[in-house]
Amino acid sequence: MITYLKFISIPVADQARALRFYTEKLGFKVATDQEMGPGKRWIELRIGKAETRWVLFTMDGEEGRIGTRMNCSIACDDVEATYRQLSERGVEFESPPEKQPWGSYVIMKDSEGNRFVLGSD
Repeated sequence: MITYLKFISIPVADQARALRFYTEKLGFKVATDQEMGPGKRWIELRIGKAETRWVLFTMDGEEGRIGTRMNCSIACDDVEATYRQLSERGVEFESPPEKQPWGSYVIMKDSEGNRFVLGSD
């Protein structure tokens, strides 16, 4: 039976730039970095203890997805503190964090213009 979500693919224009962003600014760890055809690599990143990996790879014909809003959310313990820490590292946000009845969140941008929800309970 199905046991977990193995990976989510993040469309990127420049794999080297995206790899630097996710590892140096966000602290993700490289799980796999292998050649995958001419000029492409298969890069899997780990986040903390999560089993699901982030793959920095764009399928041919999917380039239009680069720089869009991703339909997923990244969790943290404290949105305000994480927002301050990542802002100091040069990570861009659409606006300051907001508090809602269900928790706090902020919209974060990666090096490729992709936008993610960063939230906490």
